[in-house]
Amino acid sequence: MLRSKKTYLSLLIAACAYLNAVAQRSEILLDEDWKFSKGNFTDAAQTGFNDTRWETVSVPHDWAISGPFDKEIDKQVTAITQNGETRPSEKTGRTGALPYIGEGWYRKKLDIPVLKQGQKVLLQIDGAMSEPRVYLNGKLVGQWNYGYNYFYLDLSNEVKPGQNQLAIHLRNMAKSSRWYPGAGLYRNVHLIIKEEKSIDQWGITVTTPVVNKEFAKLNIKTKLSGNNIRLVTQVLDRSGKQVALDTAKTTFGNEADQNIQLSHPHLWSPESPYLYTAVSSVYEGNVLKDVVKTRFGVRSISYLAGKGFSLNGEVRKFKGVCLHHDLGPLGTAINTAALRRQLTILKEMGCDAIRSSHNMPSPEQLELCDEMGFMFLAESFDEWAKAKVENGYHLYFNTDAEKDIVNLVRATKNHPCIVMWSSGNEVPDQFGAEGVKRAKWLQEIFHREDPTRPVTVGMDQVKATMQSGFGALLDVPGLNYRVHLYADANKAFPQGFILGSETASTVSSRGIYKFPVVKGIDKQYSDFQSSSYDLEYCSWSNLPDDDFVMQDDKPWVIGEFVWTGFDYLGEPTPYDTSWPSRSSYFGISDLAGLPKDRYYLYRSRWNKEKPTLHLLPHWNWEGREGQTTPVFVYTNYESAELFLNGKSLGIRKKDQSSPQNRYRLMWMDVKYEPGTLKVVALDSNGKPVAEEQVVTAGKPHQIVLTADRKEITADGKDLSYVTVSVVDKNGNVCPTADNQLNFEVKGAGKFKAVCNGDATSLESFVKPTMKLFSGKLVVVVQADKKGGTAQLKVTGKSLKGGTLEVLCKPGN
Repeated sequence: MLRSKKTYLSLLIAACAYLNAVAQRSEILLDEDWKFSKGNFTDAAQTGFNDTRWETVSVPHDWAISGPFDKEIDKQVTAITQNGETRPSEKTGRTGALPYIGEGWYRKKLDIPVLKQGQKVLLQIDGAMSEPRVYLNGKLVGQWNYGYNYFYLDLSNEVKPGQNQLAIHLRNMAKSSRWYPGAGLYRNVHLIIKEEKSIDQWGITVTTPVVNKEFAKLNIKTKLSGNNIRLVTQVLDRSGKQVALDTAKTTFGNEADQNIQLSHPHLWSPESPYLYTAVSSVYEGNVLKDVVKTRFGVRSISYLAGKGFSLNGEVRKFKGVCLHHDLGPLGTAINTAALRRQLTILKEMGCDAIRSSHNMPSPEQLELCDEMGFMFLAESFDEWAKAKVENGYHLYFNTDAEKDIVNLVRATKNHPCIVMWSSGNEVPDQFGAEGVKRAKWLQEIFHREDPTRPVTVGMDQVKATMQSGFGALLDVPGLNYRVHLYADANKAFPQGFILGSETASTVSSRGIYKFPVVKGIDKQYSDFQSSSYDLEYCSWSNLPDDDFVMQDDKPWVIGEFVWTGFDYLGEPTPYDTSWPSRSSYFGISDLAGLPKDRYYLYRSRWNKEKPTLHLLPHWNWEGREGQTTPVFVYTNYESAELFLNGKSLGIRKKDQSSPQNRYRLMWMDVKYEPGTLKVVALDSNGKPVAEEQVVTAGKPHQIVLTADRKEITADGKDLSYVTVSVVDKNGNVCPTADNQLNFEVKGAGKFKAVCNGDATSLESFVKPTMKLFSGKLVVVVQADKKGGTAQLKVTGKSLKGGTLEVLCKPGN
């Protein structure tokens, strides 16, 4: 095939530009060909150590997620004071019953090019669980303690041209967490090679101190290394078009300060998450030395007494959820496709805010929240100086808290999604003067590093914080539960508003319904499940409707963060003394990411763009014929009529008689009979506008597969989540099916994991077999790098099998 001279010239120019860019700054993701072994190897840091028999893994990596589940792992005899317990009891699933405890080693060979005079080599670790000790060519070159934090090391004086041996040692102690922390290099590791005359790592700070429709003032502070250099900043819009250009005119010490005007800016918000890019270029004379790209959003935030929270001048309330950092069957190993799926599910529900609980978020999560439009409450610690668990963060607080906050802020401060920092969650330090001093000290560190955002703490000891002054000093008083104390706290605190920093803690198991249907506190059953009628909660918490009342009726309540958006590994309340429970029941969606009924309760209130009409329970109740089986409807319509086998059971309309009647439609006296249960929503004139139905299903007959994405990228990381369910001969979903299924993936992908959302299941996430739970489970298919079609085949005894193809397309 002949090519024109013009084409060859274009390719040559592109190649030269690429080589020049590499010479300026090169960032290499160290994701493949790591050697890993769990255990204590005293000489594993040395270059001559033989690791040929070690497992070869890709990073991010969680060494514990493959199991097995074991009751004896991290068994604790303790009283959980946060739950109001006064007597110790045996806790067996508190940290997920997975083998995260112990020591692990990661080793990787690094080929370093011959460096030019003054070039720098940095190693950045986004998170390692935990206590990472980093060795290069047998020498300890740096360490950190907090497994949730980001840090980087300057290896410039230690690397040598050619092959280098990188080794990282990790240690996880027993009784070091209140939930499943994961294990290993669970976030990304980066190698950065750059010029000495360059922009410092995390050295760019972008703020928008003036924002209106006509123009925005963009302030960019850039920390630089080297003399006689020039900084040029180019601002690009979403399409890559230049909208501003500025050369830094003033430098104070090593920091350049630029003020740039953007005309008619696009403002960032959850509804319109518009992102700009600042391209910062450093020149020595006419020679380009460094280029750093920073995405940012133009937006303003304020928290004012009498108004509450405003974004871009408009008052709004947070419709948020709390999220732990594990990704269900993937464990804690970060995966962008898994994070995007979580956020997509939440977005459809109407959620607009995330709280990272109770730790520092991953860079990938923040990037997605910027792109997809979620406000973010970035949290730091679950402990200060006083312990919750024997080997928790209190061991490091006095020596590490400041540097951990500094790294959190400097690494993430340019994300427009972050609208608030949290310095702690339910810390025992809430009591007494020492705790007040610690809260003030931490808040001042945040203010020093970032004067543009407020600081909160999730407080559960509300009366104590009212008496001590703890709550009064915070920028934003955050109350965890205690809705009955909201009014008293608002009177006692000077801020003029209250944030529901953690709300509800309603518990449920997807597709499980218990009778009789009544409110229940710490309710337990012999099968270790909780009822999906959404009327069960914990001793310290409440039902969703109670929080809805506060959000709707009290202008000084600025929003809520529900505990939790998804089930997570560990903390199996109310069954934390009951084996084999090993994951939570709090989620609005289950551990597999499948929505529970409660999802539609929140959706009916939060999603203003689409109608919601959801009917529960399922209608397969053999043996309950003639017995009372209440029916609930979650909808944003004000009224609806219920039909059973064509007979009307009456119209219900939302009213103010109780929080539940205000937000739910309930038929409490329905007598079960097999057949078709149908609800018809009515508009304000009483005319039918929508309907939903559930049907009594027959015996399981056929497997049905539905993928969240049928096209994914062939990069060895991208994922398709396939929901597997079973239907009868007529195509009706079988809601109680628990068949054992087997999975096989061929072609351009592989079987990655499986999860059914059952908090009591001890089946492995990584073996290609699992039982359905409440008629469903989710299989995760991972693309390879070759491209092509991946075929998932699912089979089960006496069932017609199902197949599904996923196209794995080469990336750009």
